[in-house]
Amino acid sequence: MFASQLRDRVVGRPLPGHFYTDPEIHEIELDLIFGRQWFLVATEAELPESGDYLTVDVGRRSVIVIRDDDDELRAFHNVCRHRGARLLTDARGFVGNVVCSYHSWTYAPDGRLLHAPDLPVGEDPACLGLRPVAIRCVAGLVYLCLATDPPGDIDSFASRLLPYLAPHRLAEAKVAAQIDLVDEANWKLVMENNRECYHCAGGHPELSRSFFPTYGLQEDEVPERLLTDHERFLRAEADLHERSTALGLPFAVIEDLVKPNLGHRIAREALDGAGESFSMDGRVLVKRPLADLREARLGRLSLHTQPNVWLHVLSDHAVVFHTLPLAVDRTLVRTTWLVHADAEEGRDYDLEELTHVWNRTNVQDSRFVAITQAGVTDPAYIPGPYTVSEYQVDDFLSWYAARMLEGLGHGD
Repeated sequence: MFASQLRDRVVGRPLPGHFYTDPEIHEIELDLIFGRQWFLVATEAELPESGDYLTVDVGRRSVIVIRDDDDELRAFHNVCRHRGARLLTDARGFVGNVVCSYHSWTYAPDGRLLHAPDLPVGEDPACLGLRPVAIRCVAGLVYLCLATDPPGDIDSFASRLLPYLAPHRLAEAKVAAQIDLVDEANWKLVMENNRECYHCAGGHPELSRSFFPTYGLQEDEVPERLLTDHERFLRAEADLHERSTALGLPFAVIEDLVKPNLGHRIAREALDGAGESFSMDGRVLVKRPLADLREARLGRLSLHTQPNVWLHVLSDHAVVFHTLPLAVDRTLVRTTWLVHADAEEGRDYDLEELTHVWNRTNVQDSRFVAITQAGVTDPAYIPGPYTVSEYQVDDFLSWYAARMLEGLGHGD
């Protein structure tokens, strides 16, 4: 039934309520979306040293991401090759080797089986290494794909993103803060909420100091009452383009949100106020620039990739967000703030100031998606029309429907 609803989805309107509440649909999404598509799980800055690891849980699946002795990031299923015990149970940490606490089977960070007590004669340890998971690092961002044959379009995505993101050197940055928030809502509602700023003016007073009131509107969609604001935006955008050109930084919008498996949007966009950072006055929050670009007023380099990530890179720091489904009505939202490796808390930045705007924004968004989850559960819910500024929400659902139908064997 739901396959036909996806095939006949009305463009410009949300999905029916049961797509956000049905445990069976949720399980299918874990297989067809998070089990077959590339999704972001971390930044390289979270794993700076050999032996550093983190674990990623998606439904019943658990994955280890670890930096090996050759400084390469690798990923493996978090399952012992002996009798299936979970190998690493902490969210993150450091190991010399990965040792199963059950029977002491021991694996190198590159996945090789090093030791298995009393292994029967004739068994080849080379055939009993950890099962690998596809991993791809793109300019400091770490993507995984759980499929045995991952979609190949991550290569074209990487070639598009690198000229934009590489100059900011995120792979060389360090983590200033990381905060997890659990939203009481379906993962799709969390992503849909992020893909529009229709709610920003009234819902995000702190963030709205950095975003122009006409954000998301096309030239012919700007109402008369916002024309003065739009003219200020146009001046800031022209100034940003001039500065970017002088520094050799690309700024043209790349928007390919529906057709690729790894749908994406990349853009360098002007910020309101001083135009430098996500602060209450728009000024930088970190004295030590993130990269040596000799310019503070660089607006924000924004990236969104389907199905689970958005981020903003500024001249002084970066903020990376990614989501993971915990249940049909619960979603992890992890926010990571990156700064220059040599920036010192208390000298170069104040941690509360650095995190203030997005901490407040995340809590506000958490409430919005929770009341939406309650509403779509109500039998009275009937999907209404999107406004013109919500086109990226519609694109997200078009991408989702296409990937689901492909996985169900109903694709074009």
